[in-house]
Amino acid sequence: MQKLKIRGGKALNGTVRISGAKNAALPIISASLLSAEPLALTNVPQLNDIGTMVKLLAQMGVSAERNGESLTLSAANIADKTAPYEMVKTMRASILVLGPLVARFGQAKVSLPGGCAIGARPVDLHIKGLEAMGATITIEAGYILASATKLKGARILMETVTVTGTENLMMAACLADGTTVLENAAREPEVVDLARCLIAMGAKISGHGTDKITIDGVDRLHGANYAVMPDRIETGTFLAAVAATGGDVTLTNAAPDTLDAVIDRLRDSGATITTTANTLRIIAAKRPASISLKTAPYPAFPTDMQAQIIALNCIASGTAVVTETIFENRFMHVQELVRLGAKIDIDGNTAIVHGVAKLTGASVMATDLRASACLVIAGLVAEGDTIIDRIYHLDRGYDHIEAKLTAIGAQIERVD
Repeated sequence: MQKLKIRGGKALNGTVRISGAKNAALPIISASLLSAEPLALTNVPQLNDIGTMVKLLAQMGVSAERNGESLTLSAANIADKTAPYEMVKTMRASILVLGPLVARFGQAKVSLPGGCAIGARPVDLHIKGLEAMGATITIEAGYILASATKLKGARILMETVTVTGTENLMMAACLADGTTVLENAAREPEVVDLARCLIAMGAKISGHGTDKITIDGVDRLHGANYAVMPDRIETGTFLAAVAATGGDVTLTNAAPDTLDAVIDRLRDSGATITTTANTLRIIAAKRPASISLKTAPYPAFPTDMQAQIIALNCIASGTAVVTETIFENRFMHVQELVRLGAKIDIDGNTAIVHGVAKLTGASVMATDLRASACLVIAGLVAEGDTIIDRIYHLDRGYDHIEAKLTAIGAQIERVD
């Protein structure tokens, strides 16, 4: 099993190109099921999760041609409308095939996702929404069995904000008869990116980016060419790394307007951040000040950046209070940070981080995707060598992260 070895204490300087967004690419790839014509995508990140989704669609009969960051998908000949447990269990985003399959083919068999390391992420809102649109759904032997002669437009009020739920129902509504209104919809930039791709395919959608999305169903969608948005979480991770280690780094191919909450907090830490339409430059010349925050749905501070900011707070001056409101188990990285010398107290869904002058390298273990990024940041500032195990989590969501970090001065290598 591969591990990462990091020799800490190096400032970061140079330029990093941000990859396409995993959390935008996955639903957009699923959207290829809505049309018999090819969907040609660019700026697709090279990640394990992307490979898993393409493999799942290929099993159904979708042809896929990959060339670097370009991916062309054709769902003209779908033979199997099943998403098996063996694949869904490795990536919860597989649930995103449910809406498109029911909308275009009138049936789907999708495994329930099962457990998740960072907390419960139930799919009941997906099911309730499809039922409101006229689908018949049963749960048998761990599978969601859905059927519908033709989905009908409906007003759907989601009890809680759900990103994948919003995406699944928005895709399903594109081919439904009549108008669908999604109330309390997710406002995340990745939802907006999916809507823009669907519109490029001929969908009629308005209100994306607000909590009320309206979809007027059409008879069919056509093919399109679409560029996936930049990854705001990868961008935020590199910003946090530079704020922690010190240095001067420019991030290109980015989308600064999707990161207001993160940029504001990092400026509070003492970093200087300047932006253009698609670049950010961060200069960190001194020890950061601690940053307190509370995670919440977009446009508030993203849960996917909580762990990285805790890593920064470990060596910041002062004490920070970090409250997690999205996932109940998302502090598993704390015990690994303590192994490096961090001083952190947990009280329910709140972490109290007491900044220390230094961390010391040790062997640690990644427990989920963003926890692995947090340990990378901690390793970059720790004295001596840090060895990170279970980095397959990292490969799910960060495109060649060690190569990008090496290019800006980090001492980091992948070892067996």
